[in-house]
Amino acid sequence: MQFRKTAARLAGIGAAATVALGLSAAAAHADTFVPLPGGHLTQTLSDGTVIDVTLTGESATISPSMGATPVHRNAWTSGAVSVQLSGTTAKGGRIDPGYVVGCQVAIDGGGVNGGPSVGASWDNQGNVTPQAGVNGGGNLTLGPGQAQAFHLLDLEKPDDFGRETHRWRNEFHGLNGSVSWSDETIGLSGCGGYAQARSFVNVEVETDNVKTWVTLWGQPFSLG
Repeated sequence: MQFRKTAARLAGIGAAATVALGLSAAAAHADTFVPLPGGHLTQTLSDGTVIDVTLTGESATISPSMGATPVHRNAWTSGAVSVQLSGTTAKGGRIDPGYVVGCQVAIDGGGVNGGPSVGASWDNQGNVTPQAGVNGGGNLTLGPGQAQAFHLLDLEKPDDFGRETHRWRNEFHGLNGSVSWSDETIGLSGCGGYAQARSFVNVEVETDNVKTWVTLWGQPFSLG
């Protein structure tokens, strides 16, 4: 009789341990919601036109990859950007939001530090230009020391001959423009070290006297 009690108690301990391990595994594979502060940028052009760019409602949800290996990461991102122009000669502009993703590259400076080797170029003011050929998708393959920028928008529009074209910028006329996105995917593979991502918003503005563009950066966040 005493033996049966001991066996039952041990069986109970085993069941409890199994439940604990199950909960631990579930917690380890749970999505992680990351609220981000967005950002704000104001710049005055040479003709007095003021550009005001605001990024709000930005967030990322980091999820374990279906690949279930350390070299795979997934994230879903959301945010909204608004552009306000002031000045008598402003005609409108174009908004181009996107993300830079880096593998073992620090992307928390004024632009992107660490010598990113593919996918984009950065000037001294921290403005980013994704290279031609970088598509609108966020499924990237990067090795150590590499970073790549990609566009969020993929707007179809016929050209003058009726052929389908794709544009990465949302054009607006007048003094106000905006773009928002929800649950846009960042899928990263091939990176065995730490990985980061960071949003950017390129805004091109045209007036009667000036045509220029500025870049607003969001806060970097870890992809694991």
